[in-house]
Amino acid sequence: MDLEERLQLVMRNTEEVVTPPEMRRLLEENPHPHAYWGFECSGLMHIGTGLVCGSKIKDMLEAGFKFTIFLADWHSWINNKFGGDMEKIRFAGEYFKHCFTALGVKGERLRFVWASELVEDSEYWEKVIRIAKAVSLRRTMRALPIMGRTMGLADFETAWLVYPCMQAADIFYMNVDVACAGIDQRKVHMLARDVAEKRGWRKPICLHTHLIMSLRGPESRMEGKFDENEEVDFQIGVKMSKSIPQSAIFVHDSPEEIRKKIRGAYCPPQEAHGNPVLELAKYVVFTHMDTLHINRPQKYGGAITYNSYEELEKDYLAGRLHPLDLKEGVAESLIEILAPVREYFKGREKIIERMHSMEITR
Repeated sequence: MDLEERLQLVMRNTEEVVTPPEMRRLLEENPHPHAYWGFECSGLMHIGTGLVCGSKIKDMLEAGFKFTIFLADWHSWINNKFGGDMEKIRFAGEYFKHCFTALGVKGERLRFVWASELVEDSEYWEKVIRIAKAVSLRRTMRALPIMGRTMGLADFETAWLVYPCMQAADIFYMNVDVACAGIDQRKVHMLARDVAEKRGWRKPICLHTHLIMSLRGPESRMEGKFDENEEVDFQIGVKMSKSIPQSAIFVHDSPEEIRKKIRGAYCPPQEAHGNPVLELAKYVVFTHMDTLHINRPQKYGGAITYNSYEELEKDYLAGRLHPLDLKEGVAESLIEILAPVREYFKGREKIIERMHSMEITR
């Protein structure tokens, strides 16, 4: 695979890369650079994590990267996931490993690392402190939305201030070339780049992906402000949430559950912005499939196959495609894409059952 093909794989379906020239130079100089993505071990895996993050990790692996999936158990504890019960947090991390494997995110250059492994080393905590000494309290507080917290909080746990410093330290301790995350993690990545400049450390390249919207659409927007950038603030405020099951599609949902959830999704006719069903077509279906087939009745125009998202959106905005037909096509595509996950969990149902029970008692 030549440089341009590797670069195209890495850059596709990203919200931003900081910076593209640095990414090109990295790929020119290193056939196997190191990238990572950190995940809180906090509940059931929805398709935003499994299919958006997962597909980007597969892109990176195909482009030659060594990749670390970082299971942030300590970070989850600080953020009060599962009430801070580390045994449940660790089980959720193991469940994440199963889900990624089921989705085909695997290979000899992929490894899973726990935050618990890093915190055993005093050198790690030295980096945390050096980072904390290099940034102001105000700058650290501005990064708290990475935890799902709104800006301008008046009262919070002191431990929360450690979280951004730890997340930046993860990058430097593991000697990462590229830090990957959803666009909601941008602030801590920019903090890490600034610290690198002050300390004379190597700056991480930062790759950010889109945040998949809740199936309830804009009406699901969380209260508060998360980012100064209006579009980023919107994405964070309406992102798919595992804590609201009917607003999210989980990677192991049954075909019946997927159809039911998509049928009930917000899908305004002839509108693209704020339309979660069109968004699923753009960021999920056309990432995993070459076409989207809609098997509508002949009296409504008959079956139609779209070869690109642009074709689909054009017809939808023009009113040539009805919301119900769009929903049917997207639902059936998701069912097909997620078939390997359902197959993987046959005989492993107790893992999902325990995750559901942990969600109820959290």
